[in-house]
Amino acid sequence: MEEKRYLKWYNKVGYGSGDIAGNVVYALLSAFVMIFLTDTVGLNAGVVGTLIAVSKLFDGISDVFFGSLIDKTHSKMGKARPWMFYGYFGCAICLVAIFCIPANMGSFAQYAWFFIAYTLLNAGFYTANNIAYSALTALITKNNNERVQMGSIRFMFAFGTSMLIQTITVGLVAYLGGGAAAWRMVAIIYAIVGVISNTLSVMSVRELTPEELAEGEEPASDVPEEKYSLIDAFGLLIRNKYYLMICGSYILMQIYTATLNMGIYYMTYVLKNANLLGVFSWAINIPMIAGLLCTPFLVAKFRGMYKLNLMGYTLGTIGRLGVVVAGYMGSIPLMLACTALAAIGMSPLQGDMNALIATCSEYTYLQTGKRVDGTMYSCTSLGTKLGGGIGTAAAGWLLALSGYVAGAADQPASCMNMLHVMYLWLPFVFNLLITLILMRLNVEKAVADLKG
Repeated sequence: MEEKRYLKWYNKVGYGSGDIAGNVVYALLSAFVMIFLTDTVGLNAGVVGTLIAVSKLFDGISDVFFGSLIDKTHSKMGKARPWMFYGYFGCAICLVAIFCIPANMGSFAQYAWFFIAYTLLNAGFYTANNIAYSALTALITKNNNERVQMGSIRFMFAFGTSMLIQTITVGLVAYLGGGAAAWRMVAIIYAIVGVISNTLSVMSVRELTPEELAEGEEPASDVPEEKYSLIDAFGLLIRNKYYLMICGSYILMQIYTATLNMGIYYMTYVLKNANLLGVFSWAINIPMIAGLLCTPFLVAKFRGMYKLNLMGYTLGTIGRLGVVVAGYMGSIPLMLACTALAAIGMSPLQGDMNALIATCSEYTYLQTGKRVDGTMYSCTSLGTKLGGGIGTAAAGWLLALSGYVAGAADQPASCMNMLHVMYLWLPFVFNLLITLILMRLNVEKAVADLKG
């Protein structure tokens, strides 16, 4: 029997376009905030890395908190849409503030300005917006094929936006005259684009009513439906081993991305051409988008996500190993080819991640009788911020330890060696760890067993 369909093509595309908003924030910060702070503002990379790491402590608390609030929200717009809509205005303001650090302030005040703006953005507004956006996957449709399609479309917008930002930002800053004023204008432009795309995404979908969500689903008969607190919600998450595996994978995926985004340093000082960041971005994102287009069909062909994700990441890990070899050979064409191979292999998990989380949430519901969709999707925000933050912070620490000299045309040998570790070896290691986790992440079988 064919699953009931809930969405039209324009609902899926409209939903997916919301990741333009998320990635004008995420891509700009992850790829360029460190080099802006070190080479334009003049801050120390190690101190910035430490501030980012401390900021993540607040993030870890806020993710589950906002997820629980979404689960308990009842409004005319639904549970998640109001948080997604209103939260983004704060994201836009904080993004601009990060790139508006006054030059006439003392260094301590500049560090404080960055820390406050960065923490408000990540621990507050971005959390509310991103968890709500991800939770909509489970709140606007119950059709798993539609969820996979939504995830694929969403990440096509995400990687397309990331690719565009990494391609044009360096040139756009130069076109606007360079320096702090140019970075500030770029942040303002991106913030406006984000507000528009986020609003369109919110208005393009409708959340299902509680009655529609409960239709055809029954929890374990011996588990009563009851109210639960934030602590209870957290307990539900940590007792779901598949949530922990998904969360771990997502964090590693974002650390992987953050290390690649530090490629601006690798391109500038190792390959001697900062504009190559855009070329490598195309080598990552075009194959990724192509893979995302195929993901819904591949999930259907493989009759599920488990084997597809595992085979894909195995290929992705082999591809990243090829990048390591090509990097030490000094062959840019081979590096680009292996980068593209890795991106193709990694694309299925990116495309079906939201559907995987929805299945994980269903696993908790069938076991406990408690619906925690918003709280469950906290792993996407937690992974994005914690993983991206750890990756960016670690990059700052490693740069400082390596003896990096901000703005210098030539870097010491210790720094050059560290750039090879950061851009070549670390992404390979993170891909390998994700592959090992995916070997045990068969939540679809677990749900099928519970349904009998």
